[in-house]
Amino acid sequence: MKSADMSDPREVLAHQLAEAVASALAEDLRHQSRVLLVVSGGSTPVAFLRALAAMPLDWARVDITLADERWVEESDPASNARLVRETLLQSEAAVARFVGLKTTVGTPEEGVEEAAARIGALGWPASVVVLGMGTDGHTASLFADSPELELALATREPLVAVRAPSQHQPRMTLSADRLHRAQRHFLHITGDNKREVLARALPGDDARELPIRAFLACPLAIYWAP
Repeated sequence: MKSADMSDPREVLAHQLAEAVASALAEDLRHQSRVLLVVSGGSTPVAFLRALAAMPLDWARVDITLADERWVEESDPASNARLVRETLLQSEAAVARFVGLKTTVGTPEEGVEEAAARIGALGWPASVVVLGMGTDGHTASLFADSPELELALATREPLVAVRAPSQHQPRMTLSADRLHRAQRHFLHITGDNKREVLARALPGDDARELPIRAFLACPLAIYWAP
């Protein structure tokens, strides 16, 4: 494995976040038989997931799932499940139990019921949810241009099938309600563009414009690096 460049502020941030998440999971494992971690995909969390995999933890008692997933095969480079398997489920962390969102059916609409049953069997509330954010203000697969956004923001169901004109693939996302069901929320972002989007989101409350706003009213630990 390539060693981390600790002169890079993004690598430093990734390790700080990994330490915070591992500490939170370890704290809950002291009084729970199992804990649940929800992670996000994309390129930003790669260093964080690798750093987290190296943390000493009773990984056999950790369940991991995704905030969202593109409806592609796990062999596809765009698959968030593939990302988790290649970065987090390594070394000692390989014994953690991973529950993905993608099923074998052709569309997320067809797969919602089966995936929701998987997700519902996990131990909610999650110990930790780690969110990301795009430069358009989306988080998980809650996109401002998605016809399903209002449903995803309002429903008590755990999962919503999502299609958005801005996205190449259909997706499955945890609903805002299910993402809120966590002991702790972290937001992991990098770059000046995302910092500016977050600064624009903070004073407002319309999550239909910038979906990240759905999580700014709850306690949220923000991890940012240039």
